[in-house]
Amino acid sequence: MAHVRYLADDALEGREVASPGARCAAEYIAAYFAGIGLEGAGPDGSFFQTFDIRLGSILGAENSLTLNGTVPVLETDWMPYGFSSSGRVTAPLIYGGMGVNRPGTEEDTYARLDISGKIVVVEGGAPQGHQSNTMTSSHFKATLAAGRDAAAIIVLLPEGQSLPDPVAEDRPDVKIPALAVSGGLAETIRAAAEAGEEAQISTSLEPRLLEARNVVAKLTGSDPARANEVMILGAHYDHLGYGGDGSLAPDARSVHNGADDNASGTAALMEVARLIRESGQLPVRTILFMAFTGEEKGLWGAAHYTQEPLFPLENTVAMVNMDMVGRLRDNALTVYGTGTAEEWPDLLERVNQARPQPFALTSIPDGLGASDHSEFYEVDVPVLMLFTNTHAEYHRPEDDWNLINAEGLERVVSFAADLTAEVAGSESAEVMAVTLIEGAEGPQRNARPSDEGGGPGGGVYMGGIPDMTPQEFGVRITGTREGSPAAKAGLKEGDIIVEFGGKEISDLYAYTYALREHQPGDEVVVVVLRDGERVSLTAVLVGR
Repeated sequence: MAHVRYLADDALEGREVASPGARCAAEYIAAYFAGIGLEGAGPDGSFFQTFDIRLGSILGAENSLTLNGTVPVLETDWMPYGFSSSGRVTAPLIYGGMGVNRPGTEEDTYARLDISGKIVVVEGGAPQGHQSNTMTSSHFKATLAAGRDAAAIIVLLPEGQSLPDPVAEDRPDVKIPALAVSGGLAETIRAAAEAGEEAQISTSLEPRLLEARNVVAKLTGSDPARANEVMILGAHYDHLGYGGDGSLAPDARSVHNGADDNASGTAALMEVARLIRESGQLPVRTILFMAFTGEEKGLWGAAHYTQEPLFPLENTVAMVNMDMVGRLRDNALTVYGTGTAEEWPDLLERVNQARPQPFALTSIPDGLGASDHSEFYEVDVPVLMLFTNTHAEYHRPEDDWNLINAEGLERVVSFAADLTAEVAGSESAEVMAVTLIEGAEGPQRNARPSDEGGGPGGGVYMGGIPDMTPQEFGVRITGTREGSPAAKAGLKEGDIIVEFGGKEISDLYAYTYALREHQPGDEVVVVVLRDGERVSLTAVLVGR
């Protein structure tokens, strides 16, 4: 719990990848590994595997906007987006209204507008009466304009909206210059675009490269014939910083401490390392203890390792991952990847039954999912992931240390330590084989969806938090998000959704597809099983 409290302290500012807080966390983990007598597994014996990542853009030397001989002030009147391309454009302006298509409506004028070779000027935000979503974002409008061969795009920001910060941008580049204007300049450019006047744009941006670090420590195997075989125990230590992209409280600019996600897994990793190091039983195989960074950005740290491994992947016998293991409830522990090696089911049963209080263990065969183990299974390494399920605080500022189940975390640590010792082997026991099974699939391909439903472009939002353990039928929810349609409709923890909008819900996939058939504002009847009884509730869906 001391590790959890340190890593989830406000002072580390949410441990966003490559941030000062993440650097503090990495130093803390590395110092602990060194202190218990582990060796650095990185280059030259260091405890870090470093790699560069791009986080945002910085302005280059040539950024200018000229209209009717006037040159507005950069960073005061206008600013290139961080996703803008660099280039020079001289072309007529054309006004594109909101810059979104409205298929099947009389207002679908933008789709018929010829913007090829022109600087298209569009309003920022969503059309009146519509919810803001991915398809009304400036990035989407710029992507759409580039696809229609516009020379550049200028976004007129709504009154009171600040100019974008290129450094904070993490969306992909678009193929044309893209910039935002505000205040009186927005009115001037709108009028110029309606008149078809010409403008000159020059944008110059460079990638902002920062150093990211996986923390890597090893306990070398005692058997010279087996020491080249490696078992990896891992957990990611990064989180969401102050929120924003990935947060389920996107409007809350506050520290997301990620106590369960994943200070809990990192603390478990550190404690397992101590238990094994101090057990007096050296492993036969080498154990690589890895604290990954960049998981929340898309498994960056794990992907880097599998591309540039510190030990040959063909010698890596298994990877065990711990992600969100701090909120044990109802004695339920979920293990993903149980179908990726022939030996996993018997091993898990043996380790579990050796507990003073065995877990109610749920095994899911799938080796792929939204955490670091997935990258290893992609390169044919058998994997497992320990997980104590989602909760209402997931990816929100409320995921803090005081909600961690300390006794439950200690039990997960004991389980993981015994599991690791079995895979790594000992001089007094036969070394187990770990035989890869390729193509293992379970009923759910993603271990931790951020929320149910919603398709590309935003979709609709219901706000129930799905229980990721398989059900015989339906989708059980572990709670609802405050103010969500699910909460307003009266859904409760433990409800099992069996029907949605007249469609039978057999599993999470069926639920997702049912949601995608609806639009914001739709009123749907949701049928749940509650204490064995069917209860009908009415929900009004909103835009994601």
